[in-house]
Amino acid sequence: MAAYGLYTHIASNKFRSMLLLAGLFVLIYVLVYSGALVAEVMIDSGRSVDDYLMRALHDLISASPYATIGAALWIVIAYFFHQNMIDAVTGGESVTRQQEPRLYNLLENLCISRGIPMPKLKIIDSPALNAFASGLNQRQYAVTVTTGLLRALNDQEIEAVLGHELTHIRNGDVQLMVIAVIIAGAVGFFGELFFRMFTNLSWNSTGGGWSSSSSSSSSSSSSSDRKGSGGGAIIVIIIAIVLIVLAWLLSQVVKLALSRSREYLADAGSVELTKNPDAMISALRKIENRGELPGATSAVMELCVDNPREGFADLFATHPSVQSRVDALVKFAGGHDPGPIALPVDSAAAPGEGSQELVAQGEPPPPVPPSPSRGPWSDPAEPAPPSQQPPTQGPWGRHF
Repeated sequence: MAAYGLYTHIASNKFRSMLLLAGLFVLIYVLVYSGALVAEVMIDSGRSVDDYLMRALHDLISASPYATIGAALWIVIAYFFHQNMIDAVTGGESVTRQQEPRLYNLLENLCISRGIPMPKLKIIDSPALNAFASGLNQRQYAVTVTTGLLRALNDQEIEAVLGHELTHIRNGDVQLMVIAVIIAGAVGFFGELFFRMFTNLSWNSTGGGWSSSSSSSSSSSSSSDRKGSGGGAIIVIIIAIVLIVLAWLLSQVVKLALSRSREYLADAGSVELTKNPDAMISALRKIENRGELPGATSAVMELCVDNPREGFADLFATHPSVQSRVDALVKFAGGHDPGPIALPVDSAAAPGEGSQELVAQGEPPPPVPPSPSRGPWSDPAEPAPPSQQPPTQGPWGRHF
């Protein structure tokens, strides 16, 4: 379903969410069929390929109710507890207005200005510069930011990042991403289960059959029968491996259904909320290559403002590059690109301190902070800080 604007993008997300949920059950059935093939070979390694395939199909039909219940149970668990899982992985903790008044007020003002319900606010104690939104309904929506982001960005830039995440919530991107995480998790779990089952098998070259690593089996058939049956078992095992790998790859390719245009639309939505394209651009420049969350899974990183992890030649990347996003904001929102921004070495400064001096909006960052000139009639009651404004020499002596 093609999306040409905001409302068609939202409708497309809902449609794709339903398709992805249906795809989850298909992938589970493929994995169950693969497991049935392996199980049939373990039970009897003396059958033909066609016989294995038919018996595995019969096993699939018998096991499909249980597989369906298992997949539905996984969805229910993920629906109610996915935020707890994310918090367990990232270390996110809920905060109140009293704990983070600066951040809470910025988010609340954005929500009030557009009539958006206030999501929960969470903080991750990490030097990384990143943020993400999560949740599947109004009661679950949450916006999570890192302490590193709070230290490095000024109020306007943080507001732009919060506007970006609120747009993800409004556009339905968050629901789609969480569903993709559920699918990848379920398929990955069952795929690993069957692979472990397969690695416990070993081929008995003398007996022409499969046996577990803890026991061996003997065959009473003739040598010619063993050859034929062994070849059929090998072919079926190869088919099972191919199906398992294919299911896993499809669960990863699900991410390609999450169009990268969602990030461009979220950037545009942030500008629409804040009316400040330069703040969004400078926030992206500061976050660029500084968003890696140690210990976070790839599924969590795909939720973030920027995902520095790349797949095979960027094929499986879920985010466009920061440069392309900045170029879009410059072209369509009239912003100004300051170029790559160097952050202060001292990242332990208080939140917001020093971030205002990093770069002027829309201008390249100077190598050193500008030192305002002081003339002979300057007010001696307002001396320049020695760390930022060195004393200047006037016609009547040295000013301090």
